[in-house]
Amino acid sequence: MITLRQLRYLSALAKYGHFGRAAEACAVTQPALSMQIRDLERTLGVAVVERRPGDVMLTDVGREIARRGEDVLTASRDLVDFARHRSGLLTGRLTLGVIPSLAPYLLPRILPLLQTRFPELRLELRETQTRQLVEQIKSGALDTAMLALPVGEPDIETIELFKDLFLLAVPSGDPRAETKRVAAGDIDQTRLILLEEGHCLRDQALAFCATAARSGAGGTAFGASSLTTVMQMVAGGYGVTLLPQIAADVERRDGRVKFLRLEDPQPGRSIGLVFRRTSPRKADFAALGEMVKQSLDTPAVNTANEKRADGYGRQPNKKGG
Repeated sequence: MITLRQLRYLSALAKYGHFGRAAEACAVTQPALSMQIRDLERTLGVAVVERRPGDVMLTDVGREIARRGEDVLTASRDLVDFARHRSGLLTGRLTLGVIPSLAPYLLPRILPLLQTRFPELRLELRETQTRQLVEQIKSGALDTAMLALPVGEPDIETIELFKDLFLLAVPSGDPRAETKRVAAGDIDQTRLILLEEGHCLRDQALAFCATAARSGAGGTAFGASSLTTVMQMVAGGYGVTLLPQIAADVERRDGRVKFLRLEDPQPGRSIGLVFRRTSPRKADFAALGEMVKQSLDTPAVNTANEKRADGYGRQPNKKGG
């Protein structure tokens, strides 16, 4: 009979393509991992790996077994979650992924509330790009993630949390008045500073600007891994960028930058929670989603948003976003 341990070791081999690195990731010795793989091959009566000097390659059969094994491992994690979290909402360990253009602006709002209201929750965070978060949700490495919707994966469910409009961040010396709405065609794309390839915010910004693309407007060659770096470039007068409204309260502290609103229909993104359709913790995810909405509706946030003269606060909607 094959074991979950053998499937985990095979999954690690599929990921790292190397016995040593796979063993390190599984916190076992290389001989122990190799022995379990050989036991798996004997049980199944097929070769799952092709051993070569310095590395390892899965056979065609091995790749299919590893793929099916991932489904078994995910189901086993869901079974454990089902048993462990029946006592109450948001207790025990929960792994949460967040995209980089959201984490530094939203987490400081929600973490204090979670600590106060759900003291038995042990939250583990992972900040990375959307593609990696979705893969980790599907594999069971993450329980849930906050990112921009839609995801477009049939095995993943979503809860929409709020709408996050885009603002045009420009150097403070820009002659345009802050009360003036900016059209897509008014953005000089040769000065547009974006996040590096792989960030969904980059794709969303390019999609908006493409509605009024100018001939020969290729955009700046600079690409950053964080919005903070992008905003420093804008503050230094090197260009402009589209900034999510959720980030405006933090980034506006730099007096060298100002924000302009965009013409209707204002571009933006929909932020939501994503999780496996088969997960037994949907009640936890719903509760977490409500906490996110409440964190955006606290009096301090509303006062700053609703009374601000420039009107760049978060736009409330019927869904609490």
